[in-house]
Amino acid sequence: MEPGEAWTAIDEHRRQLMALLESLSTSDWQRQSLCDGWTVRQVAAHVALQNTRWSQLPLAVLDTIRHGGMNGAIRTAACRHAELPVEVVVDEIRDRIGVWHPLPTVTFRETAVDYLVHGQDIAVPLGRDLPMPARLAALGADRVWSRGRMFHARRTFAGYRLVADDIGWSVGQGHEVRGPVGALLMLLTGRTVALTKLTGPGAAVLRDRPATSAP
Repeated sequence: MEPGEAWTAIDEHRRQLMALLESLSTSDWQRQSLCDGWTVRQVAAHVALQNTRWSQLPLAVLDTIRHGGMNGAIRTAACRHAELPVEVVVDEIRDRIGVWHPLPTVTFRETAVDYLVHGQDIAVPLGRDLPMPARLAALGADRVWSRGRMFHARRTFAGYRLVADDIGWSVGQGHEVRGPVGALLMLLTGRTVALTKLTGPGAAVLRDRPATSAP
């Protein structure tokens, strides 16, 4: 998938996510997301932080030092940003439509992962539908599989073969796990709820493994 195609698809997903957020009730914003310990509002605030600029990096570095690493810094920033009015958070996501450059140090591939996965973190527990374009999801799944430091997917799913049934995409060797590439992307990023949409002998084995919190 060429960068221009990917950004166009990301923009469309931004629009759909923005429309979903605009439809939420006050109680919806406070609901638990798929991310353990994160509310829908906090996940949306994290997505809105795609507006980060180089000038904000010193605060990010300070958060990393104060809160024991990158994960702690990300959570701290999201919780702080979630204190803003929800209208501001939605407007920040709207402002990214048509902006075809990512955060410092990342690419459009990581941007796709962020929007696709966190969109589901919000939509799934609310019982809402937020479609994931198969080609964009395959791009994101490739990135997660190839970048060990992101979610350690190769290590976690050693001994499994993941096969998409809606697009030509597969990785790994071993027990087969088959289903929509969007569900496979969710699985690769630690969202075991995706197993409800996956089949095959590998999916049965994974359902019996102890659950882990989504990163």
